[in-house]
Amino acid sequence: MKILGRGKVVVFLLVMTTTVTGFLFSQSDEGKVDADKVMNLTVEQAVDYANQNSKTLKSSAIDLEMKRRANSFKWNQLLPAVNVTGTISRSNEKVDTSAAMMEGIAGMLGRPAPAPAEITESDHWMVVGNVGISWNFSFALIDGMRLIKKQYEAGQITWDQTVRQNELQIRKLFYGLLLQQESLNLQKKSLENARLRAEQARVNYRNGLIPELTLLQSQVAYENARPNILKQEQALNQQLDLFGFMLGVPAGTKISLEGEINPSFVDLNPEELISLYAQNHPDILSLQKNLEILNLNLSIQNMQAYAPALQLSWGFQPVVSDISSNWIDTYMDNGAFSATLAWNLTNLLPFSTNRQSARDTKDNIRKLELSLETLIEKTELDIRTQVDALAQSQAAIEASAGNIQLAQRSYDMTLVAYRNGTVELLDVRDAENQLNQAKLGLVNEKFNYLSGLLDLEYTLNTKLVD
Repeated sequence: MKILGRGKVVVFLLVMTTTVTGFLFSQSDEGKVDADKVMNLTVEQAVDYANQNSKTLKSSAIDLEMKRRANSFKWNQLLPAVNVTGTISRSNEKVDTSAAMMEGIAGMLGRPAPAPAEITESDHWMVVGNVGISWNFSFALIDGMRLIKKQYEAGQITWDQTVRQNELQIRKLFYGLLLQQESLNLQKKSLENARLRAEQARVNYRNGLIPELTLLQSQVAYENARPNILKQEQALNQQLDLFGFMLGVPAGTKISLEGEINPSFVDLNPEELISLYAQNHPDILSLQKNLEILNLNLSIQNMQAYAPALQLSWGFQPVVSDISSNWIDTYMDNGAFSATLAWNLTNLLPFSTNRQSARDTKDNIRKLELSLETLIEKTELDIRTQVDALAQSQAAIEASAGNIQLAQRSYDMTLVAYRNGTVELLDVRDAENQLNQAKLGLVNEKFNYLSGLLDLEYTLNTKLVD
């Protein structure tokens, strides 16, 4: 039986190793534990641990918190701006306006002008205070607050998508490692069988039952298998270290996986799944939310062009020109209240920046709508393909179960014949390889079914098996 899916699993694990190996060596010694510590994990425990400790999820959680905070305080765009300032200044020259006025009056009356008052240092100083309150309102502000809410909702979708992707990756890697362990266990069992055959051959040779060539062949077969087992054990340990890194397990902790690849078969109707869940695909939900955001941006641009803006302002500006006097009694208020209605008529021109930006937004909306239609069609096609692949895997699993029984019977009969001296050692090894391939083929098909079911659940954004 030819195994097709195993290579995909090995390639997937090797790619993950290549991607993250650099980060493994860059980790600091902080948080290390004893090398003898072993963490036993089921698949659910692995997912929960990753959700709590994954740095990728922690970064995404910060992004979501920023959007949540912005949404909670989106009303602050309607707050008035309040400014309080105070200024004290000294003029280089002092012009006594009161003395000049008295001199002019005296000249009109034909009287001598009074003597000018002596200018003191305090006459050079002036104190000006200002309290300004302004409030700007535009209908675009309303859509701006709605836009912040939509951005938060989009952030929630992105967060959910990140969590589901992380869970999908962890589950598939977990079962991929179980498949790798099962392959290693089968090869270890074959190695032990080779050792036993070599021991039996040594006994038979001493008793003169077999020639020396047969003894040498059994010993060579055993010795050739040992290095391969050691390499696979090392590769598996590296994969477990990588898996622990992805979970956020402290460096130095040994990972032990508890579980088995034993999927539950599900009766699936692709048309029913499409009608019920196709629209729940995370990418579709994200694209739909982005469309809503673009439409709100277009509404804001239109409001900025076709609706005027209102500005209300009030200011209290006390001015004290004689700092030696009583400020409360002598200040002069230069403040005022104003209401301004502003309308940028340039934005109405079809070639203005605002209108050109609005046209670009409309084009982007049309592009996104086309992308959404394409994604929906692709999702429906993916659902049908995934359901077909699951049906094929289920049929292969059922066929593999019967094939194992035949391969086991063939191996047992060949082994008995070898002990009786009627078949060669090569025949035993061939029968054993066929049995191992049948067993590994069954586990591989179970992994393919389980992996395909996880992919389908992600596509549908729902659980198909409790």
